[in-house]
Amino acid sequence: MGNLIFIPIIFIGLIVLISAFFIVKQQTAVIIERFGRFQSIRNSGLQMKIPLVDRISGRLSLKIQQLDVIIETKTLDDVFVKLKVSVQYVVIRSKVYEAFYKLEYPHDQITSYVFDVVRAEVPKMKLDDVFVKKDDIAIAVKAELQDAMLEYGYDIIKTLVTDIDPDAQVKEAMNRINASEREKIAAQFEGDAARILIVEKAKAEAESKRLQGQGIADQRREIARGLEESVEVLNKVGINSQEASALIVVTQHYDTLQSIGEETNTNLILLPNSPQAGSDMLNDMVASFTASNMIGEQMKKTNVPKKE
Repeated sequence: MGNLIFIPIIFIGLIVLISAFFIVKQQTAVIIERFGRFQSIRNSGLQMKIPLVDRISGRLSLKIQQLDVIIETKTLDDVFVKLKVSVQYVVIRSKVYEAFYKLEYPHDQITSYVFDVVRAEVPKMKLDDVFVKKDDIAIAVKAELQDAMLEYGYDIIKTLVTDIDPDAQVKEAMNRINASEREKIAAQFEGDAARILIVEKAKAEAESKRLQGQGIADQRREIARGLEESVEVLNKVGINSQEASALIVVTQHYDTLQSIGEETNTNLILLPNSPQAGSDMLNDMVASFTASNMIGEQMKKTNVPKKE
C-alpha cells in the first residue's frame, strides 16, 4: 500500500522538476515573475525557474518588426489621398522591462503617432508635392516616433512611405494630363521629323535640278563643239559655212525622221516633214539672226551720246 502512494509522489515530483526547466529561442527575451512581481529577464538558451513559485509572464521578440499603417488625409489642394507608412522597429535589449511593463499595445501607440504626424504634414502640401516629398514625410514620422517610443523601450529603425493612392477621379485626371503631355511631345517630334523630310526633299530636288541643268549645259556644249568640228571639216572640202550649216540641219532633220520611223508604237508627228523643211528652217534661222543683229546695231547707234 505504501509503495502505491509513493509512485504518484515520484511522478508528480518528476513533473515539477521538468517544469523547472524551459528553453528561450534566439532573439527572444522571457519575463519571469515571482508571485506576480517582476523577477528577471532570461535570454536565449536553457533556463531554470523555481517551480510553483516563478512563472513565465511573457515573451518579447528582439527581431526587427514592421508595422504597416494606412492613413487617409487631405492635401493642400483639397485632394483626398491614402498613404501607406511602413514603420520598422525593434525592442532595445537593455529596455526589455520598459517595453513589457510600460506599454501594453505598442502597435496602437505607433499607429496613433503615425496618424498624428501624417495628418499634420500632408495638409501643408499639394498633391504633386506629396509624391516629391514623401521622404520628408517619412523623416518627420521617424523623428516623432523616435522621441516618443524610446521611453517605452522601442527603437525606430526606419520609416517609409511605401504607397500614395489619390482618389480614383484624381488619378484618372492625372492620367489624362500625362497622356495629353505625351501626345503633345509626340506631335512635336512628328512635326520636327516632317519638317526635316521637307527640307531634305527640297535640298535633293535642288541638287537634282542643278545636276540636270549642268547635264543639259554639257550636252549643248558638246553639240556645239560637234557642229563646229563638222563645219570645219566641210570648209576644208570647199563648202562654205552657210552651205555647211544647211547640210547639217538637213542631215539632222532626216536623222530625226529615221529615228521616229524606227519606233512602231509611237504617236509622235514631226512637222514640217517635207523635203524642203530643213532648208526652210535654216533660212528662217539665218533671217532671225540677221534681223537680230540689225536691231542690235540700230540700238547701239541710238544710245550713243551726242557731242556738244
